Amino acid sequence: MKPKLPYEIRKKQFYALSLLGILIVIFQLTYLVYKGNQETKFPEIHFTTRNESQFFLTEFDPNQLNEKQWENLGFTAKQVKTILKYKEIVGGNFTSKEQLKKCYSISEEKYAELEPYILLPDNNSNKSRKIFKESEQKELQIEGKFNPDQYYQKDWEKLGFSERQAAAIIKYKQYLGGSFMSKEKFKECFIISPENYQKLSPFLLLPAKTPDNFERKYQNFASEKPKIQYFEFDPNSLDVNGWQKLGFSEKQATVIVNYRKRNLKGSFKSLEDIKKCFVISEEKFNDLKPYIKWNSVQKNTENTIQNPPEKAITATDFSKTDLNKITFQQLIEFGFDEKSAASFIGFRNKLGGFVKTSQILETYNIDKNLAEKLIKASPLNNMNVQKFGLLDAPEDWLKNHPYFRYYANKIIYYRISFPKESTIFEKMKAKPEDEAKMRLYLK
Repeated sequence: MKPKLPYEIRKKQFYALSLLGILIVIFQLTYLVYKGNQETKFPEIHFTTRNESQFFLTEFDPNQLNEKQWENLGFTAKQVKTILKYKEIVGGNFTSKEQLKKCYSISEEKYAELEPYILLPDNNSNKSRKIFKESEQKELQIEGKFNPDQYYQKDWEKLGFSERQAAAIIKYKQYLGGSFMSKEKFKECFIISPENYQKLSPFLLLPAKTPDNFERKYQNFASEKPKIQYFEFDPNSLDVNGWQKLGFSEKQATVIVNYRKRNLKGSFKSLEDIKKCFVISEEKFNDLKPYIKWNSVQKNTENTIQNPPEKAITATDFSKTDLNKITFQQLIEFGFDEKSAASFIGFRNKLGGFVKTSQILETYNIDKNLAEKLIKASPLNNMNVQKFGLLDAPEDWLKNHPYFRYYANKIIYYRISFPKESTIFEKMKAKPEDEAKMRLYLK
C-alpha cells in the first residue's frame, strides 16, 4: 500500500499545472487580441489633381470685361472688385499688360496663364508712358515734410505733378477711403514712379506699414450712379435720345430702338416685350415700369413717320443665313451691338469657322441669351471649315489657332519623333476638354 502523502502532492501538482495551462492559453489569446488592435493602420491615400481652371481662354480686352466675365476667367467676386477698382485708379482703362500685372489680385501664376490672350501691348504705350514722363521731365519741388492726406490737387501740381497726375493721385486717395494710410500704400499709387517715391518718402508724414484693418476702409465710390429724372413715356414713340435720358448709353439706346423696329416689327406689344430686351436689366425694368404709358391710339405707321430709321433696313431671313457666313451688319440687324458683332466675326475668323454652334457661346463680349436665339434661328454649315492632321498642320496655323496655340510648341516637337497622333496626344498630356476642342479641327 502506497503512502497517502505522495498522492495528495501529485493531485495538487496536477491542479496547479492545469491552472497554469489555462492561464497561459488565456494570456496568449489576450495577447493576440491586443496585438490585433495595435496593428498599425496607414492613412488612406487620395490622389488629387491640381485645380486647373475649367474655362476656355481666347483673346480678350481686359477693358471690356464686366464682373461676370472676370469671374468666368477664374477670379473670385472679391478679386474682381479689386481689379475693377484698380482699373478706375489708373484712369478707367488698362494701357498695357505690364500695368495689368501690377494689380495685386492677379497672382503671377494667374497672369502667366492669361498673358498670351490679353489684347494689350506688353509695355506701357505712349499714352500711358506720357503720364510718367511728365513727372520725370519736371523736377519735384519739395519744401519739407508734409501729410499727403491734406494735399489737394493744386498742392500736388505745385509739388511738380501735372494736372492729370494730380487728379489721379486724388482719385487714388479716394479709392483708399480718403487716406493714404501708410507709405506702403502711397508707394502703390500707379502715378508715382519709383524714382519720385524715393524722393518723396523721407518727407511723408505717414506710418511705414499699413494697418491690419485697412481693407475695411475701402470706399465704393466707383459704384455710385448718377441720379436719373424719370418721366412718363410711351416705349413705342421714344427715340434714341429719349432712351438716353432714361439712363441708357447711346449704344444701349440704339439696340433698344433696333430691337423694337427689327425684332418686334415696329412696336412693343407688352411689358414682357420690353423686359426681354437684353440691354434692359431686371432692376432697370422695375425702375421704368411705373413710368410706362401706352398710347393705344398711336399706330405703327405713325411711329415710323415720327421716328424714321437712320438707315434703310434690309430684312434678312435668318432661317437661311449660315452662321459661318453671317455678316457684321446682319449681326447688328439681329440685335447685337457693334462690340459683340466684332467679337463674333473675329473669333470665327481665328477658328477658321465654327464646327459646332456651342462655340458661339464661347465668344467674349457676346450676350449669351441673344446668341442662343441666333443659334436657334440660323443654320450652321461646317463643310468648308479647314482641317489638318497633327502631323501636317502648318506651324503658323497651330500657333495662331485658339484651340492649338497653347500646345503648338509641344506638337511641333513631338511630331518629329512620333508618327502617330494618338502618341502625340499622350505625350503632350492635354486636358480632356482641350483635346476634344482640338479634335474638332483635325481630319
